[in-house]
Amino acid sequence: MKLGLVALGLGVLVANMAWADGPDGCAFNGIDLYGDVEIVTSFPDVKVQIVTSFPDLNVQMVDSLPDSCGLWKIVTSLPDFKIQYVDRFPDIKIQFVDSFPGLP
Repeated sequence: MKLGLVALGLGVLVANMAWADGPDGCAFNGIDLYGDVEIVTSFPDVKVQIVTSFPDLNVQMVDSLPDSCGLWKIVTSLPDFKIQYVDRFPDIKIQFVDSFPGLP
């Protein structure tokens, strides 16, 4: 029982360390969470779940200049990072917004 709690605690610690990297905290595993994004069905850089409450990141889709936290431009080639939409076990949870993108 104690071993299971220790393993759970270490898992939470590692997950938080992966999320909180980057100077402004808007990165995951060294990947800045803004810029040109390609949606893929396999081998993503980040697994993303869309939620309507309690997101890790508020995302605003833009047509140009995705240069700050939470601004994403969808592309089909030369992405800054690749995402895969998942229903379970995401790396991050996002909520689409029309204004105020970034960390909630």
